[in-house]
Amino acid sequence: MFKQIADSVQVYLKPLAKVGGKVAIESVTTVKKKRVIIAFNPTFGEYPLRAGQVEAIYSIARNLMPQEYQDYKLFLKCNGTGIEELIPPVYDHSKEKAAARKEKHDKKHHVANNLIYRSSKPYTVNHGLQDKHIALWQSHGYYYEQKLLRWEWQRARIFQTVEDLYTQSYVLPYLVPMLENSGAVVMLPRERDVQLNEVIVDNDLANTGFSEINGDSTWRSSQIPGFANKKVSYTQGENPFTMGTARVITFGKKGESAGTKYYPTIPERGEYAVYVSYQSYPNSTERAIYTVHHKGGDTKFFVNQKMGGGTWIYLGTFLFDKGQNPDVYVDLFNVSSDKEEVLSADAIKFGGGMGNIARKPAEAGSQTNVPSSSTDVAKTIKMPVDIAPETSGYPRFTEGARYWLQWAGFNDTIYSANAGTNDYNDDYMSRGRWVNVLSGGSVKNPNENGYNIPLDLSFAFHTDAGTTLNDSIIGTLGIYTRLSNGDSVFPTGTPRITNRYLADLVQTQIVNDVRTLYEPIWERRGLWDRSYSESRSPKVPSMLLELLSHQNFADMRYGLDPNFRFTVSRAIYKGILKYLNVTQNKQYVVQPLPVKSFSADVADNRVNLKWLPVNDTLEPTAKPAKYIVYKRVGDGGFDNGHIAEKNTFSEKIEKDKIYSYKITALNDGGESFPSEILSVYISSEERGKVLIVNCFDRVSAPAGYATKDTTRGGFSDYQDHGVPYLRDISYIGSQYEYRREIPWMDDDSPGFGASYADYETKVIAGNSFDYPYVHGKALAALGYSFVSGSRDAVTEGSISPANYQVVDFIMGKQLQCRMGRDIMPVNYTVFPKSLQRVIADYAAKGGKIIVSGANIATDIWDSIEMDKESKDFAEGVLKYKWRTNFASKTGEVKAVQSPYSFKGKYSFFTEPNEISYCVETPDGLEPVGENAWTIFRYSDNNISAGVAYKGTYSSVALGFPIESLKSDEQIQNIFNNIFNFFEK
Repeated sequence: MFKQIADSVQVYLKPLAKVGGKVAIESVTTVKKKRVIIAFNPTFGEYPLRAGQVEAIYSIARNLMPQEYQDYKLFLKCNGTGIEELIPPVYDHSKEKAAARKEKHDKKHHVANNLIYRSSKPYTVNHGLQDKHIALWQSHGYYYEQKLLRWEWQRARIFQTVEDLYTQSYVLPYLVPMLENSGAVVMLPRERDVQLNEVIVDNDLANTGFSEINGDSTWRSSQIPGFANKKVSYTQGENPFTMGTARVITFGKKGESAGTKYYPTIPERGEYAVYVSYQSYPNSTERAIYTVHHKGGDTKFFVNQKMGGGTWIYLGTFLFDKGQNPDVYVDLFNVSSDKEEVLSADAIKFGGGMGNIARKPAEAGSQTNVPSSSTDVAKTIKMPVDIAPETSGYPRFTEGARYWLQWAGFNDTIYSANAGTNDYNDDYMSRGRWVNVLSGGSVKNPNENGYNIPLDLSFAFHTDAGTTLNDSIIGTLGIYTRLSNGDSVFPTGTPRITNRYLADLVQTQIVNDVRTLYEPIWERRGLWDRSYSESRSPKVPSMLLELLSHQNFADMRYGLDPNFRFTVSRAIYKGILKYLNVTQNKQYVVQPLPVKSFSADVADNRVNLKWLPVNDTLEPTAKPAKYIVYKRVGDGGFDNGHIAEKNTFSEKIEKDKIYSYKITALNDGGESFPSEILSVYISSEERGKVLIVNCFDRVSAPAGYATKDTTRGGFSDYQDHGVPYLRDISYIGSQYEYRREIPWMDDDSPGFGASYADYETKVIAGNSFDYPYVHGKALAALGYSFVSGSRDAVTEGSISPANYQVVDFIMGKQLQCRMGRDIMPVNYTVFPKSLQRVIADYAAKGGKIIVSGANIATDIWDSIEMDKESKDFAEGVLKYKWRTNFASKTGEVKAVQSPYSFKGKYSFFTEPNEISYCVETPDGLEPVGENAWTIFRYSDNNISAGVAYKGTYSSVALGFPIESLKSDEQIQNIFNNIFNFFEK
């Protein structure tokens, strides 16, 4: 008789999410005082609920109750709890009092300090994630499959990536910086640095650059073991943090000081993560001062040594030059705040390095793999051969958590719950155990021994499997676990239903933001209450996200786009921000978006910077209040930044030095991502002034297609690899299987979407947003002063080309494109109409124009949106027309005879690499009109590669980007040719 209620509730809930099961009523119970309790099945709980929906469901149930129950008081439940308890507090103001009580409880047990505080930051966060510690991980990783005697990925190579790397392309470049910019301390159980080199400076390693500074008290070796890197590789159970010693000093009085210094010998110039290690004691200092002296200056950190002893603690990533430099080092220093305070010093690690955990089948037999959500008992298989332990041969950042945790000093009970018999199971099981031992001893997990780090939540970032033969999207699933071994509360007393609130907030934020910005029909899947290890075992609030299906082409057309990754990561950050603040009855502020319309001009030996804020239409709190200006001098690193109260900044600069700047926006919620980088230079022997205009702001997915008959589809990176944001750490190789009907048979034969593996250990260069510096170095070497600006700054009049003899337009790989299924507006047009007007006006005034880019003709003649006006502009002003967008395979260019004396041979990058974005399809350009001549041709086919024109104004147009040339010498040489042409 109650089936009609379930059916009606099902109809009401169905639009809210794509849930597989059907709502049903499990039981109806009547109790004294005329009360009836209706319990729905777990499928009901997979739908997101809000206060209005709960009221509507009660109304449905009351209206459909049998006559004999009409005067009964009705209670609706699911999974043992009232359905109103499924509403997150942010959507239910009645829960604010409970949140306030929790906040009062937390204040009583507040930890004295964060684990780490970056004191060199020129700002503090007041309404973000300050004082929060978050455990976060990307899914899976390279692992040793004992039954196959090989290292392999945990998922299939598909659509140019593999889940083990793919989720890193959100977590490392986007999500972690967003959380840290909001004030959080973020802990990861996998290596976060993609630097392949690794340098360790340690007291146990002679001649590695370690030294001590004694005060009244002296350093001594600790009584408990410390770190020593004594082996090339480590086998099961071996712990490098027990193979050496640490150094400690006990201060005899308040105000006493002591320290250590670490001088690394860096194998090659680059960015290196800096990790410190030490030991924790009850009387350890809460304010150990580490200062990293790097290419950008000195950056200071306070580290609370009462927490986190005996493992690697990440400080930050910095630029270092090759070799050992007396000005480049890390020092540890402390002034004691109390008598008997202890300072500890152990090894410091620079860079990520290569995997060094050696594996082989367990002698007792290897267990079969069991999924995280399964309760099946693993079987044991004994391998009939004797195998020597082997390392992966892969970068450490590609490996699973199991191996990083061993290298980071954790006990084998943490990283190898299966006693070395199954690395696959060890990997996912290690993550929750790592959370618990990190938080053990803190107010968040007081009943367990551990590292005393007060973790506020843990977050597991995954993507799912599943495919459709058409262009249907599979979408986003949230997973939480309400009961863990029968427990419904955390060690703090917080009910575990809070896991649902976290999962609901994050999933809601992702789906809403993606639907608003990119795809109105993005699927919201259910909120699963399931017993997955990564959501069940942590003793702090936790969730597991399945963002999309990496096996489904419709999902991955969005998923490979850097803009989508930024938006999703920002949505996750916002979900976490709202969860942690609202559940504690605190106000939150969302960090701003990056600024736009940036320009860097020079007058009277001063640089003048201007920019504009960007309004976030999704978040009313994300308004900038101030800004931070970061500066780089020459080839150094960026400094720690200076506050700018308004959207302008000016300072005096010296001649004959290149100054580079980037801007971030700031508010009480934290700091935005940075702007593009602009550079300026004043030459003491000035031959002229040049304006460099960066028009290359594209980041995008690779080219893709889907046939209308739904038989074929995929990514065609032979046409366009797309453009990563800064760099890509998830690209493994080109797709080779385009037939949709080919099924998955094995991870080595995954069917539709199958991809090569020739790039899976490489970091691929993308858009660095630093090309005015690349061009400017060459101009400075030739004696020219220069300034720079973004395209929008020029078209909006913030900086005027009329003030400069030469204007250099950087077009890079700008190209019209749309995300996903092509329903949103076109982005990244090479010559928007506003820019055409600026260039035409500058030409009419007799200017000298340089335009270089891979698609400066294709975007006008063979693109999404084309018009006669743009073709007339190219032919009439820039004096070229399109011939082909597949003009060269080799990337070799040669100067040819013409009335203009251009010389030289040049070579640009045509394949993905670690140095520069690649140009797969440069443009072939043909000259138009009198005095326009071909000056360069591609060596492999003699197609015209560049056109020069001289009349009342001068122009040089190149079908390949200047900054993609393979050496600074080539870039300087081509500019020298161009400027000689201009000056004759």
